[in-house]
Amino acid sequence: MWRHIAANTLTFLIVALFLMVGAISWGAKQYRDPGPLAQAMCLRVQGGSNMSAVAAQLAEKGAVSSPAIFRIGADYQEKSSLLKAGSFRVPEAASMQEIVDIVTRGGRNTCGTEVIYRIGINAADIQVRELNPVSNDYEELVRFDPKEENIPDAYGTVRAATDTTYRVTLAEGVTSWQVLNALGGFDVLEANVNEIPAEGTLAPDSYDIHSGERVSDVLARMQDRQTAILAEAWENRADDLPITTPQEALILASIVEKETGVPSERGEVASVFVNRLNRGMRLQTDPTVIYGITQGEGVLGRGLRQSELRGQTPWNTYVIPGLPPTPIANPGRASIEAALNPDSTDYIFFVADGSGGHAFATNLDDHNRNVARWREVEAERAQ
Repeated sequence: MWRHIAANTLTFLIVALFLMVGAISWGAKQYRDPGPLAQAMCLRVQGGSNMSAVAAQLAEKGAVSSPAIFRIGADYQEKSSLLKAGSFRVPEAASMQEIVDIVTRGGRNTCGTEVIYRIGINAADIQVRELNPVSNDYEELVRFDPKEENIPDAYGTVRAATDTTYRVTLAEGVTSWQVLNALGGFDVLEANVNEIPAEGTLAPDSYDIHSGERVSDVLARMQDRQTAILAEAWENRADDLPITTPQEALILASIVEKETGVPSERGEVASVFVNRLNRGMRLQTDPTVIYGITQGEGVLGRGLRQSELRGQTPWNTYVIPGLPPTPIANPGRASIEAALNPDSTDYIFFVADGSGGHAFATNLDDHNRNVARWREVEAERAQ
């Protein structure tokens, strides 16, 4: 009898073992296989939340078939303690394993509402937008001038939300005064800087920020990025350039930035200035005259007068030889690279061609013909 009982017990244990292995295999497959989510969604994870709460959210929204398997899988992968607060886009049919990775990998939010403070050449504005998780495209909710007296209610709503993300973007060619003036008026940041950063030292780019961050810290990141961009471009510069220091490269790049209307022309525009410097010709570029008038504080908003073209300022390249003493704006990476690796041309003149770009010339006669054509375009537009 004992032998019979022992045999039955062994059989039971073997069956139980097979069932357990099968259950584990089934659970692992459920964890890895595509999930039941019919269309992409935004998952908001509050600070202080845990995997159990997230699993419940996902189950309620039909994103996981088993909250228990989701929790066990996260524990098995040792990721439960890595849960991040924020808003995350969960794609259609995402597996539980993929979702765990999404909510634990860190980095910026991939879903939800975003406030972008855009600092442009002519103005700054605030854009509030929200990601549509299904299309994976942002949809604008509101855009406004931060100097307006009546701020849209939608902005107040997203400012009060804990999962709103913030970003500052600088357009290529903005001046340091414009950047500091704009950042000081952005209510997300703590304005603690009065001194204008050196012209040209701020990298036009996009910067993630957080509510309450100091303006000085944001400016430091912009300066660090520009320093790195300039150092890399200087290391890879062309031979025999008529500039001898990274600062001169930054000055030339700022002029290229302000003179380029079509991005593809940067190399040609840079070649004109390099050729002029090599020949000992004055650069004769209007943006330097404008900078001498405004000192980078705002936009001139009118055409230049003949007296201003002849006016004595340190930046007026119709009067001074060579480069001005400082950059005239903050150039972007592409203009810095163009200044240090210009196209190989014989151009020494250019003028607007009416299309947003320029007509280039290697001699004065051709240039005068290009200027005459531009005058005709101006006259037609004035009619």
